[in-house]
Amino acid sequence: GWHTNGSGEDSLDRLLLAVSTSRRKSSTLGKTEPPLLCTGTRTIYTAGRPPWYNEHGAQFKEAFVIGLCGGSASGKTTVANKIIESLDVPWVVLLSMGSFYKVLSPEEQALAARNDYNFDHPGAFDFELVKIPIYDFTTHGRQKDWKNVYGASVIIFEGILSFADKELLQLMDMKIFVDTDSDIRLVRQLRRDITERGRDIEGVIKQYNKFVKPAFEQYIEPTMRLADIVVPRGGGNMVAIDLIVQHVHSQALLATAHQSQPLPQTLSVMESTPQVRGLHTIIRNKDTSRDEFIFYSKRLMRLLIEHALSFLPSKACFVQTPQGQEYEGRRFRGKGITGVSVLRAGETMEPALRAVCKDVRIGKILIQTNLDSGEPELHYLRLPRDISEDHVILMDSTVSTGAAAMMAVRVLLDHDVQEDRVVLVSLLMAELGVHSVAYAFPRVKIITTAVDKSLDYLLHVIPGIGDFGDRYFGTDGSSSWSDEEQQEPHSCSSEV
Repeated sequence: GWHTNGSGEDSLDRLLLAVSTSRRKSSTLGKTEPPLLCTGTRTIYTAGRPPWYNEHGAQFKEAFVIGLCGGSASGKTTVANKIIESLDVPWVVLLSMGSFYKVLSPEEQALAARNDYNFDHPGAFDFELVKIPIYDFTTHGRQKDWKNVYGASVIIFEGILSFADKELLQLMDMKIFVDTDSDIRLVRQLRRDITERGRDIEGVIKQYNKFVKPAFEQYIEPTMRLADIVVPRGGGNMVAIDLIVQHVHSQALLATAHQSQPLPQTLSVMESTPQVRGLHTIIRNKDTSRDEFIFYSKRLMRLLIEHALSFLPSKACFVQTPQGQEYEGRRFRGKGITGVSVLRAGETMEPALRAVCKDVRIGKILIQTNLDSGEPELHYLRLPRDISEDHVILMDSTVSTGAAAMMAVRVLLDHDVQEDRVVLVSLLMAELGVHSVAYAFPRVKIITTAVDKSLDYLLHVIPGIGDFGDRYFGTDGSSSWSDEEQQEPHSCSSEV
């Protein structure tokens, strides 16, 4: 994974190194290595941090990289998706070599239109990219968006020439070749290129005979000898896929948090006083109006922030009172405090932090769930340049699985914030989220007002509070709110 504030080019092996956390060999949690490229104090390109650890939790392991090769339409993507589905662990990233096709010049576009351009030659791929483009196979160009990847426990890199580069091969922990009969591949390619890419049957057959078949024989089939495992028949071979999954689990030692364990000592839950219980009663009630939901949420946030500040380090100090007497007090022991909100719902806690911390600096992180993969993705990041010297209050309104919170913590660590200086504050957390964060980052302090037992099939906290952001900002379309309430303005970062 990476965060880039500038542009630059590097080889694809650097890309995989970045996604797989640069293969850092450090075994001590909390130690951070310098970013790959810096200009002064500005981070241009930072290495990611793996989200999973060994069975002790105190030492982290590098990502497990799987190379997946095979001819065109051999079923590589199907095999990859079957592996991902069977692994059943978070943070699995699929990188397709098809994303790295070069943008064609007008002359090359004309050749492609006549099916005279060789897409199966190594020269058709752009190996000098840092960011991952999204390739449009219909227009032979790149979409405006770029794929965002940040951290992975397993990386699957699939493509017809994924074994062609020696440096890439050295990164792979497992190499899989999907071997499918040439007639089946031709039928699949005809169906795919005609229905999905708008090509005619004559053109597909011409391209197959002129480029695809010769390239398979010259560049792809010889690399089969490099494979650790050959999978005949592609995605339908569940015996082979099951063996692959078992091997990945045994070699990568994928670790997960166990909900049966006691809640971690790094967790502090505010005492459920009648006041706190009453505030929860109001904001959890589905019939509470938006006006009251906002008002009582703010009250609870203020209590939570005050409670969280008590966990910051302090030292004894002496002051003179107006009566000329000496008073022994306490003073914050640190350089500064920065609040970082996980957008958008975490931003609602910023006013409470500002109200009790004079001149506090604020950073923002936008993490959204990919609807296809179900995994969180980093989309926006703005942090103070010298945040590494501060204690950080990381704010998120609710934590369910802990995936977004873990990614946010990793972003902070990648910007050299010390792990024991991070305080995660949330109004409500699920036990799973608590365990996940504490297991991955055992020195992060976790502060909340309540911990609920479980999640539903949509990963909502149960009994829960609903979608906090939608209820607070009025974006769930509730008919019980008046037009005036719907139009009430609220702070939502215009920079995102």
